[in-house]
Amino acid sequence: MKSSKWIVLAGMLATLPCAGAQTLVTERSISVAAAQEAARTALEHCRKEGYNVTVTVLDHAARTKVVLRGDGSNPHSVEHSFRKAYTALTYRMPSGEYGKRAASNFPASAGPLRLPNITTSAGGLPIFAGKEIVGSIGISGTPASGGGGAADTKCAQAGIDRIAQELGG
Repeated sequence: MKSSKWIVLAGMLATLPCAGAQTLVTERSISVAAAQEAARTALEHCRKEGYNVTVTVLDHAARTKVVLRGDGSNPHSVEHSFRKAYTALTYRMPSGEYGKRAASNFPASAGPLRLPNITTSAGGLPIFAGKEIVGSIGISGTPASGGGGAADTKCAQAGIDRIAQELGG
């Protein structure tokens, strides 16, 4: 009988932290309309510069909102644009900046580089509404001779700039 009282007491104590727990959460995320607008603008910006690219926009939870594979873009650019966007989202910084940080901290940074979908290539940018990350955009396809990741990043920034006013804070 004594041990059953302790079991009941332990069960009651275990539920105390949950008593005030929030059951549902509300998270801000980029809308499909904003993702489409950012992707179209980025694709068009790259096209005007003479680059055939793929653009991927992810929401706050790394779910794909939009993928636009430009005419003439290489097959690998679909996966690479996703990886750039994923890296920017998960590390809350441009993918190229993460790459520089990882390179300067090697071999200690080797572990995270083995995670799926992480890349050190430039061309992925986080999308913020104020200080809250709501998505990311990744571009792949500009040639190294054309600036490579720097040109990808420039196109991604053009997409973000197009929707910046609607992002508010």
